Amino acid sequence: MARHTARLRSPGDIGLAVQQVRLARGLSQSELAAQLDVPQSTISEIENGKSTIYLRRLLSIARLTGLELTASWEDGDAPRG
Repeated sequence: MARHTARLRSPGDIGLAVQQVRLARGLSQSELAAQLDVPQSTISEIENGKSTIYLRRLLSIARLTGLELTASWEDGDAPRG
Protein backbone atom coordinates (compact mmCIF):
# COMPACT_ATOMS: atom_id res chain seq x y z
CA MET A 1 0.00 0.00 0.00
CA ALA A 2 1.14 3.51 -0.77
CA ARG A 3 1.87 5.83 2.15
CA HIS A 4 1.00 9.51 1.81
CA THR A 5 2.09 12.49 3.88
CA ALA A 6 0.99 16.10 3.55
CA ARG A 7 2.07 19.26 5.34
CA LEU A 8 -0.94 21.24 6.48
CA ARG A 9 -0.19 24.95 6.15
CA SER A 10 -3.50 26.29 4.89
CA PRO A 11 -7.20 25.42 4.81
CA GLY A 12 -6.63 24.28 1.22
CA ASP A 13 -3.93 21.83 2.34
CA ILE A 14 -6.28 20.37 4.93
CA GLY A 15 -9.11 20.14 2.42
CA LEU A 16 -6.94 18.37 -0.13
CA ALA A 17 -5.69 15.89 2.49
CA VAL A 18 -9.27 15.14 3.57
CA GLN A 19 -10.31 14.63 -0.04
CA GLN A 20 -7.36 12.37 -0.82
CA VAL A 21 -7.83 10.17 2.22
CA ARG A 22 -11.59 9.99 1.61
CA LEU A 23 -10.99 8.85 -1.96
CA ALA A 24 -8.32 6.38 -0.81
CA ARG A 25 -10.96 4.84 1.48
CA GLY A 26 -13.45 4.64 -1.37
CA LEU A 27 -15.92 6.94 0.37
CA SER A 28 -18.18 9.50 -1.25
CA GLN A 29 -18.68 12.87 0.40
CA SER A 30 -22.18 11.74 1.36
CA GLU A 31 -20.92 8.54 2.98
CA LEU A 32 -18.28 10.39 5.02
CA ALA A 33 -20.82 13.02 6.02
CA ALA A 34 -23.26 10.34 7.18
CA GLN A 35 -20.57 8.68 9.30
CA LEU A 36 -19.75 12.04 10.89
CA ASP A 37 -23.39 13.09 11.20
CA VAL A 38 -22.81 16.32 9.28
CA PRO A 39 -24.33 17.58 6.02
CA GLN A 40 -22.56 16.60 2.80
CA SER A 41 -22.09 20.32 2.16
CA THR A 42 -19.80 20.48 5.21
CA ILE A 43 -17.47 17.89 3.68
CA SER A 44 -17.55 19.79 0.39
CA GLU A 45 -16.65 23.07 2.11
CA ILE A 46 -13.75 21.45 4.00
CA GLU A 47 -12.43 19.82 0.83
CA ASN A 48 -12.68 23.15 -1.01
CA GLY A 49 -10.50 24.81 1.63
CA LYS A 50 -13.17 26.96 3.25
CA SER A 51 -11.55 28.62 6.20
CA THR A 52 -13.15 28.90 9.62
CA ILE A 53 -12.19 31.06 12.58
CA TYR A 54 -11.01 27.97 14.47
CA LEU A 55 -8.93 26.69 11.60
CA ARG A 56 -7.35 30.11 11.04
CA ARG A 57 -6.47 30.31 14.73
CA LEU A 58 -4.97 26.84 14.72
CA LEU A 59 -2.85 27.64 11.67
CA SER A 60 -1.75 30.95 13.25
CA ILE A 61 -0.71 29.13 16.42
CA ALA A 62 1.26 26.66 14.34
CA ARG A 63 3.04 29.42 12.41
CA LEU A 64 3.87 31.47 15.51
CA THR A 65 5.13 28.51 17.52
CA GLY A 66 6.88 26.62 14.75
CA LEU A 67 4.46 23.70 15.13
CA GLU A 68 4.26 21.61 11.98
CA LEU A 69 0.90 20.04 11.23
CA THR A 70 0.96 16.98 9.00
CA ALA A 71 -1.44 14.30 7.89
CA SER A 72 -0.41 10.80 6.89
CA TRP A 73 -2.34 7.79 5.72
CA GLU A 74 -2.02 4.60 3.74
CA ASP A 75 -4.34 3.67 0.92
CA GLY A 76 -7.18 1.61 2.34
CA ASP A 77 -5.74 1.34 5.87
CA ALA A 78 -8.93 2.21 7.75
CA PRO A 79 -11.98 -0.04 7.98
CA ARG A 80 -15.17 1.22 6.41
CA GLY A 81 -18.32 1.71 8.42
